[in-house]
Amino acid sequence: MKVWAVYFSATGTTKKIVTAVARVLGERLGAEKYEFDFTLPAARRGWPEFKREDIAVFGIPVYAGRVPNVLLRYLDTVAGNGALAVPVVLYGNRNFDDALAELRDILVKDGFMPAAGAAFIGEHAFSRRLAKGRPDEKDMERAKRFAEKIFTKLEMGTVSGPEIPGIPFPYRGYYMPRDGEGNPIDIRRVKPRTADCCGGCGICVDVCPMGSISRENVRECGGICIKCGACVKACPKHAKYFDDEGYLCHLHQLEEGLKDRREPELFL
Repeated sequence: MKVWAVYFSATGTTKKIVTAVARVLGERLGAEKYEFDFTLPAARRGWPEFKREDIAVFGIPVYAGRVPNVLLRYLDTVAGNGALAVPVVLYGNRNFDDALAELRDILVKDGFMPAAGAAFIGEHAFSRRLAKGRPDEKDMERAKRFAEKIFTKLEMGTVSGPEIPGIPFPYRGYYMPRDGEGNPIDIRRVKPRTADCCGGCGICVDVCPMGSISRENVRECGGICIKCGACVKACPKHAKYFDDEGYLCHLHQLEEGLKDRREPELFL
């Protein structure tokens, strides 16, 4: 048996939860522990070979209430081969909407058997204030307890699929923010800017999940930008930023309207 931590984690928050759950599960089961990080483009050329006796703790961030659409084609290529799966989503304190149900359905279609599921909270990709520092110690303790509950379920031989909330396929549309007059805010084509303090170190190039930032000129973002926050949060000089009016309006709405702490939801 192998216990896998499998994740897409642009700013490290999803990784933190997924690896913690997988680590505790592996220890309790006495199983080998492996990681597969498919955040960067170079990793998304294939998948590990999952076997029926394996367990994959499978994590992705929530983008606009759904599984990131840029990952859908790649996720369709994984072969579960009957392995157990624990779908985990991580969202920035707004809502996970249909993302967890969607991830579960993708894994079922790919040949996995879901044994549990969870939605955790992490610092929002757009912000350093919204859900700041999460997952925090309390979240990590919940992650460990979640793993213990999964272990107990497996020991009892009950691996029926968990009841996960969400609208069945076709899922609700991607969340669309609106301005004060009710007009949609579309930030799909917005790309990061680069301040004069940039030293050209290339860290932003290395962390971009879409491979969109030019190594020859780090000020150029020639490909898709998914607003994951990787380049902004990884830059040692805080040189990457967004200045689009709609983006900043949406950010203000999030930071001012979602101050109450949300708690993880576990489904067994």
